Amino acid sequence: MGHKSSKQKDEEEQDEAKKFKKHKVEKAESLNILKKEEEINSKLKKKFYEEELAKLQIELVKLQEWIKYNGLRAMVLFEGRDAAGKGGTIKRITETLNPRVVRVVALGVPTEKEKSQWYFQRYVAHLPAAGEMVLFDRSWYNRAGVERVMGFCTETEYWDFLRSCPNFENMLIRSGIILIKYWFSVSDKEQERRFIQRINDPTRRWKISPMDVDSRSKWVDYSKAKDDMFAYTDTKQSPWFVVEADDKRRARLNCITHLLGLIKYKDVPREKIKLPPLEKEKSYVRPPMSEQTFVPNKF
Repeated sequence: MGHKSSKQKDEEEQDEAKKFKKHKVEKAESLNILKKEEEINSKLKKKFYEEELAKLQIELVKLQEWIKYNGLRAMVLFEGRDAAGKGGTIKRITETLNPRVVRVVALGVPTEKEKSQWYFQRYVAHLPAAGEMVLFDRSWYNRAGVERVMGFCTETEYWDFLRSCPNFENMLIRSGIILIKYWFSVSDKEQERRFIQRINDPTRRWKISPMDVDSRSKWVDYSKAKDDMFAYTDTKQSPWFVVEADDKRRARLNCITHLLGLIKYKDVPREKIKLPPLEKEKSYVRPPMSEQTFVPNKF
């Protein structure tokens, strides 16, 4: 066999390099496909989710009636990063319930007057009365999160909150209030995906604010703030329950199931409802329908 020229060697080396590169690309593509398939398969199927949610919502109605019947006072705090799924879970909890029994509190930016008050004062006004359950879509923990990270409170105010909060919550519990705290945990990639989804969807764009956008650049600061908050306020009397929320459907079902397990309830005794027959008044003549203004039937 003759010796190969340097040109032939170079060409063979280039061919080998191309084959190796092609193999790496194909392998990477295969791994990406497998990863996507795993993600799809790991997501809860819609049909199963809807069936389970329907069952849980029936139980939530029973819980609501039990709270009303026994004059209980319950409150549930929903905290977590922006786009973690708190609002969606609250919506699924309340959509079949009586808003006079189970109400949602989502406070906006405090007024100048509220800023001058005792920090917990504006939240106290929304505590449950007998026979009520209140769901807080964010709560007094704003001070340990967004206010801390974005500089909306002083160092003194922040540390005073962390020291006072366990005592405040113990007072609520001793007064007979059932206090439950949920933290919705979401990964940075999933949060980014949800933000982009909101930006591109006109029906969801209202859900993203300039504050949400700023929070992306302060991911580590928010992580540290959450860890410090847990160190002071994750107590035996009032623990935090963490909900893994990258899969919204799983998060909702897990959270609702857990909530139902924390408050012992039973079916409330009910009287059978029998509709009476319509009253017939022959002497009454209704005015002609042509005198009424109707909404046009466009559909």
